[in-house]
Amino acid sequence: MISDKEYQEIEKMIGDSNSVVGIDAKKTHIIIIHKLMQIEKRLAALETKK
Repeated sequence: MISDKEYQEIEKMIGDSNSVVGIDAKKTHIIIIHKLMQIEKRLAALETKK
């Protein structure tokens, strides 16, 4: 679950009133890819600790 505060923060980051779907697709994909890269780095660090 995501808190209302977190939801609103994300909505502010990706929202685009000029877009047909209401979000900036490029910005949204960049944020998602960046987070996935962070997760990948953390996972790699955990795997090397074993």
